Amino acid sequence: MDSSTSTSDEKYEMGYQPSPSSVDQTDNSTAGYSVMSVESFAYYRSNSGASAFSEHTDDNSCSEIASPISWQGLKSPTRIALSRLGMRQLNHGMDEEVMDLELELMKERFSKLLLGQDMSGGGKGVSSAVTISNAITNLYASIFGQHQRLEPLQFDKKMMWKREMNCLLSVCDYIVEFSPSLQHLKDGTTIEVMSSRPRSDIYINLPALRKLDAILLDILESFQETEFWYAEQGSISAKSTRSGSFRKIVQPQPQRKEEKWWLPVPCLSPDGLSEKSKKHLRQKRDRANQIHKAAMAINSSILAEMQIPESYMASLPKSGKASVGDTIYRHMYSAEKFSPDHLLDSLNLSSDLEALELADKVEASMYTWRRKMGMTHSKSSWDMVKDLMSDIDRTDKNHILAERAETLLFCLKQRYPELSQTTLDTSKIHYNKDVGQAVLESYSRVLEGLAFNIVAWIDDVLFVDKTLKNQE
Repeated sequence: MDSSTSTSDEKYEMGYQPSPSSVDQTDNSTAGYSVMSVESFAYYRSNSGASAFSEHTDDNSCSEIASPISWQGLKSPTRIALSRLGMRQLNHGMDEEVMDLELELMKERFSKLLLGQDMSGGGKGVSSAVTISNAITNLYASIFGQHQRLEPLQFDKKMMWKREMNCLLSVCDYIVEFSPSLQHLKDGTTIEVMSSRPRSDIYINLPALRKLDAILLDILESFQETEFWYAEQGSISAKSTRSGSFRKIVQPQPQRKEEKWWLPVPCLSPDGLSEKSKKHLRQKRDRANQIHKAAMAINSSILAEMQIPESYMASLPKSGKASVGDTIYRHMYSAEKFSPDHLLDSLNLSSDLEALELADKVEASMYTWRRKMGMTHSKSSWDMVKDLMSDIDRTDKNHILAERAETLLFCLKQRYPELSQTTLDTSKIHYNKDVGQAVLESYSRVLEGLAFNIVAWIDDVLFVDKTLKNQE
């Protein structure tokens, strides 16, 4: 092996590789992802959020650091050379100019992470936790934002996802906690020392999230040879040709057609799916659905551990009744045995937006009633209120209403798992200072969205097959 190849291999192992390999020469759709703009940033839980990452951009924000296609000065040959940087096997020597450009990209990303995207250097940037959370979210958008089909992820994008996530997650290797342990010396003496170990939440959740990530990629990889294909919505006609034969196109589920008109339409032959193919789809659907539930559980647990910002507590209404309205309040207060499912059925929520608005109101009323419980102890700090929760009278009206609001909120999220983050959740993410929690929350959130999308894509294919069978 010549010296240039050896040098390039060493450089690859030494540092972070900001690979622009996911950028296609003919596709500039990922150039506008915002890393900096927190005000215009929305935190989503599922399919609506996953696809919305590629739809909403902030004109005033800087472009994604990992997308050098936004550098207007780069010419086509350089882009081709850059795309090869993402591959681990370098069979040919690299030009020094390309290597220098790669190093500059790495320096730029590292600098923006340190500065909190405040290019003035005045310390007015966002916290490190918010910066790394945005970086993970925008990386997911650049890799999966345009991937809207049941098919394997492109090799260069798959390598970019693994490599850059490994770099962003590496900060967790240095987040530790100290605990006493016994050390045995050679002379037989035993002493007690403080030893470090990974922080418990990271030690438990990060390996699990890595496993879920790998399984989701394997699920997409399993759809290399399929009995279905896709057609763009704008090019749909009554008939479509593939391999010289006429194939009938069946529209997907009406609700997805209206809400996700930009998604490609699954198509099948007139005979529909074989039993083997349907079995494979159902198995992958069940697995992706389990991953979705696991990722959502991890995400919810991390959000629950995050501190509630003082700004949110200050914005709460003085009365919980005013927040939820008279109808819901009467049902929560007067019923001897509170049934959240019965209440949700009577509300007849017609959209996810209405469900999200209700979730915000119920959550705000819950913390309003909890705050009132603390007033009997004359405590102004929310942290002190939490410490005194165990001393509060369980028959207190505010305590009963707060518990019922919490139960209603839980049932609402179970009934609408695709809901975006609530106002409190978004506020927690925005003001969070804990880097470890930021990594776990954003990683679990994007995996939750990908799993939900896979389930929805499989449902579309199965729906088309069912429609074909009914037409026969």
